[in-house]
Amino acid sequence: MNSPRVSFVSLGCPKALVDSEHIVTELIDSGYEVVADEQDAAEVLVVNTCGFIDAAKAESFAVIEQALDEQRRVIVTGCLGADRAALLQRYPQLEHISGPAQVRPVLSAVQQHLPIGPSAKSAKPSPREVRQRLTPQHFAYLKISEGCNHTCSFCIIPDMRGPLKSRGIDQVLIEAQALVDDGAKELLVVAQDLSAYGVDLKYAKRQYAENHLETRLYTLCDQLGDIAPWVRLHYVYPYPSIDALIPLMAQGKILPYLDMPLQHASPQILKSMRRPAAAEKTLDRIKRWRDICPELAIRSTFVVGFPGETEADVGMLLDFLEAAELDRVGCFTYSDVDGARANALPNQVEERDKLDRQEMVYELQAGISARRLDRHVGQKLRVLIDQVGAHSSGRSQFDAPEIDGVVHIEGGESLELGDFAWVEITKHDDHDLYGRLVGRGLQIDT
Repeated sequence: MNSPRVSFVSLGCPKALVDSEHIVTELIDSGYEVVADEQDAAEVLVVNTCGFIDAAKAESFAVIEQALDEQRRVIVTGCLGADRAALLQRYPQLEHISGPAQVRPVLSAVQQHLPIGPSAKSAKPSPREVRQRLTPQHFAYLKISEGCNHTCSFCIIPDMRGPLKSRGIDQVLIEAQALVDDGAKELLVVAQDLSAYGVDLKYAKRQYAENHLETRLYTLCDQLGDIAPWVRLHYVYPYPSIDALIPLMAQGKILPYLDMPLQHASPQILKSMRRPAAAEKTLDRIKRWRDICPELAIRSTFVVGFPGETEADVGMLLDFLEAAELDRVGCFTYSDVDGARANALPNQVEERDKLDRQEMVYELQAGISARRLDRHVGQKLRVLIDQVGAHSSGRSQFDAPEIDGVVHIEGGESLELGDFAWVEITKHDDHDLYGRLVGRGLQIDT
C-alpha cells in the first residue's frame, strides 16, 4: 500500500517557508507523501498562509477557495490562522486552523483527516538530521528567532507571531552545520529583526563544540563564517549593533550584503509609523559602513502613501535615495492591515497619488541601481549557479535569491547547479549582470 498523499502550498516570506519545511518534514517522517498542489492535487491540502498585506491575503484566499470548490479537505496554518475566528467565519468548512510556526497541530490535523494505514506506518522513514528543504539544495534559509518586539503602527506581526523569541546560538549553529553537510553553500539568515537577536535571552552563553558562546548576532555571524561559504543577512535595523558586523564583511567572513527595510525617510512619517530609526543617522551609518567595506550592497523597502504623507515627505524620501545610493529598492503603496493602528490615522492618501509616488521612487531608483551595477563591469565576480544549460545563470555576493538580479553567463553550458564560478562582467541592464565564464571553484583561468 502506498503512503497517503497530502498536497502542500507555502505562501509568504522566507520565515514562513522555514515553517513550511518543518511541517513537510514532520509529514514525511510520519509516513505521508507530500506533493506540490499545482502538480498533483491530493484530497487533503495544507496551506501555509500569509496575512500581512491585502495582496498576500488575496492569494491565500484564492488557494483556499479553489480547493474548497473542488470539495477537498483544507487545513490552514500560518499568519492568516492567527485570527482563527475571522477565518472560520469566512470558511466554516475548513478542517483545521492554526497560527504561524504550528508544526505539531498541523500534523495532528492531517493524521485525523487522513489516517495512515498499517503498511504505510511500517514503511515510515527514519527521522533525519536536517529538515526537508523547499529551496534548491545549494542554499537554505536559517531562521534564528521568532516574533518581534517593535510596535510599528502599520504592522501586526507581533500580534500574529508574538514577541521576540531568540533561538540559542548552539541550536542555530548545529542546524547551520547540518544544512551545510546537506549541501547548502549559502545560508540566508532570517528573522523579523536580526538586530535584536539574543536580547530576550540577555545574550546568554551556550556551549557549542568546546566553546561557551554568547547568543549575540556578532558571535553568530563570526561562527557561521567558519561553517558556510556564503552567509547572507536579511532584515536588520540600522542600529549600532550592526556596525560590528561590517568588518566581518570586509574580511570576507560573511557576504557584504544587508537587507534593511527602512520604510521611509521623512521624520514625520517615520514617527507616525513608529519606526525606530532616523534618516540622517542612517545616512551617516551607511557612509561609515562603506568606508569600512566599499563593496557593501544594501537592499531596502519603502512604503509610499502612508496616512498623512505629503509631497514634501515624498521629496525627503527621494532626496534620501539620491544620497544613500542603495543597490536594490522595493516600493509598496500603503494599504490598511486588519488590526493595525495606522488604519485609524487621518489624512488617507488617494490611491492614484500612491501609485504616482511609487512610480517616482522606481524611476529615480532605476538610475541609481544602474550606476551601482555599472561598477561591476570589467570585474571578475564569484557566482553561485542557480540555473544550468544553454542559458546558465547565478547570483553574485550582491544578490539574494528571487528578490535581486542575476548574472547571465556566456560559456556556462557545462556548469552544474550549486557550482561556484568566476564570471567576468561585460555589461548590465536595469536589473541583471552579463558576463563570460573565466573560472570555476576558487580558480580564475588565465
